[in-house]
Amino acid sequence: MPGSAVLRLPTRTFALAAAAVPLALAAVVDDVRVRRQLHTARRDPLTGLPGRDLLMERIDRTRREALHVLVADADGLKAVNDSLGHAAGDVLIAAIGRRLSVWAAARSGLAARLGGDEFGVALLLPPAVAVREVLALREVLAQPVPYDGQLLRDPAGQIVRPVVSIGIARAADLPDAAGASRLLRGADMAMYRVKSGQEPLGYMATRQDAYAPAVHGRRPGRPGTHLPLG
Repeated sequence: MPGSAVLRLPTRTFALAAAAVPLALAAVVDDVRVRRQLHTARRDPLTGLPGRDLLMERIDRTRREALHVLVADADGLKAVNDSLGHAAGDVLIAAIGRRLSVWAAARSGLAARLGGDEFGVALLLPPAVAVREVLALREVLAQPVPYDGQLLRDPAGQIVRPVVSIGIARAADLPDAAGASRLLRGADMAMYRVKSGQEPLGYMATRQDAYAPAVHGRRPGRPGTHLPLG
């Protein structure tokens, strides 16, 4: 049109711009792929739960007022492995992990597999209901477990119900400087006291529990603590 200017770009400019679009998309797709791989690598393949590192991160960045850390340990798993096989034991572990994950997520918390038959949970709970919630959780975990289209049973035909010892550490009971490792150790010690019958279910870790001596970074008496450092 008269009096108007038309901007004309060289054909080569359009060609370069068009070529850049697939490259940018490829970079985005590759970034998403890498993130997914990292996400998958940080999760336990049996239960799908995150590991200790993600649990520690969650504990460290969660506000402290109502933060509770739980450590749950299955009782009698060796007997299940010995009598029914490791496949049945894996089914039991996966069921516990799945139930813990659903329970924690419903309370905006995070469940993680710490290793073997041990799990950790970080969540916010009102102190007045914390023990009641944990008692209810134990009942949830004790429900029968489906296995090969039936319920998991022992060699005598009795239905196997997961029995889990749970220890609790409450951030409000520990010094402000106590980090994730202290809270987790406190919950672990509390779990051990419950498991060994020293304390009833619902026992809250004390400062002494959280600062208990460690052997190779683990609670004394746990597997591997008797081995010398290499």
